[in-house]
Amino acid sequence: MTRPRCPWCGDDPLYRDYHDREWGVPVHDDRKLFEFILLEGAQAGLSWITILRKRENFRRAYADFDPEQVARFGRKDIARLLDDAGIIRNRLKIEAAIGNARAFLEVQERFGSFDRYIWGFVDGEPIINRYTSMAEVPAETDLSRTISKDLKQRGFRFVGPVIVYSHMQATGMVNDHLVDCYRWQELCR
Repeated sequence: MTRPRCPWCGDDPLYRDYHDREWGVPVHDDRKLFEFILLEGAQAGLSWITILRKRENFRRAYADFDPEQVARFGRKDIARLLDDAGIIRNRLKIEAAIGNARAFLEVQERFGSFDRYIWGFVDGEPIINRYTSMAEVPAETDLSRTISKDLKQRGFRFVGPVIVYSHMQATGMVNDHLVDCYRWQELCR
């Protein structure tokens, strides 16, 4: 018997695995939060499945998503990344990833952790939504617009309200699994 899932993951095994194991699970590890900031920025204008298929290449290219190492990337690294067919080779996104690593470290310094900063917007608790169809799930919210504005003021790029909302969904700040999806109930616990 097939368990009911959110329809967006379709039949692709990689997408299903991501849906079943990661999407919507609260993330409190700074390195994992940085990974999602980097990947969500790279995804802008593309499909998430494209990013998932290149995720291991991103991990290799961006120092296992270590923000301290990425923050030290320079011109040679940018050239190397622009030449890497395994990732998204967009100069603006590459430069944003490096700049975002630097901004990420500044947030860690100021707040003690990126986790404390980002989860502070939801008082440390996931927002549990009760959507019954994909048509109800927003692309952005007032909260994602607030977080986006704050991130931009801190020097982050490629963090518009839609990207921020995707980040919130991916890292479990919101539970946007549909109520008839088996993961919704599991993540409400």
